Amino acid sequence: MSVSKTHIALIRSLQRKKERDRLGLFVAEGSKTISELLPHFRCHSLFSTNLTLLPDAQYINDKELQRLSLLQTPQDAIAIFHKRDATEITFDDLIIILDGVQDPGNVGTIIRLADWYGIRHIVCGNDCADCYNPKTVQATMGSLARVNIKYVSQLDLWLNNIPRTIPIYGTLLDGNDIYSTATTTPALIIMGSEGHGISQPVRDKITHKIRINPYPPEHPTAESLNVAIAAAITIAEFRRRK
Repeated sequence: MSVSKTHIALIRSLQRKKERDRLGLFVAEGSKTISELLPHFRCHSLFSTNLTLLPDAQYINDKELQRLSLLQTPQDAIAIFHKRDATEITFDDLIIILDGVQDPGNVGTIIRLADWYGIRHIVCGNDCADCYNPKTVQATMGSLARVNIKYVSQLDLWLNNIPRTIPIYGTLLDGNDIYSTATTTPALIIMGSEGHGISQPVRDKITHKIRINPYPPEHPTAESLNVAIAAAITIAEFRRRK
């Protein structure tokens, strides 16, 4: 069975958040990522050039995959999945908070980091990249299956409602050295946007300001770290002390 124009049009439309939200669908590519997602998301359509890896897929040849794929270099499979609703946030471990992180690759990498370090929840402001953006999904390498991601319209108001006993750490240029700052778990860790950092309304909720210092401190260096790299260093330090 050849690929239909309907499937091509549907996959193309799912590049747009408006259509992903309207239809409740998203696209994933590559047999590894798809295999990770299949037990956790209801599958709408599945196509592959290799039925050994995905025996339930509809077989397509390389030329047909090229027509379907959103990647410059298509992988061996492409699938359409139904989105799922976020579950309730529990405050019994680390939770990552993303404020204005708009690059899909960075959001996807942070989801993958959360999965690696056993963090079950990420809360994002609505100005963050969509976790179902094809580029985000690709960057998660399947970790989207195991991390609960909740979007909130006003992050500062959401933070007003967390338990008072939960400390809120924020990565700021005027923060204290993370390696000499006492850390506790459970806790919230806020990571800000690549260009502007943490917004002022969210910054006002931070109870512990932390900073990753360059080395050596007096050495001329980059203005800041990529947010995904900063998240990796910060989470690793919290987990090291647990």
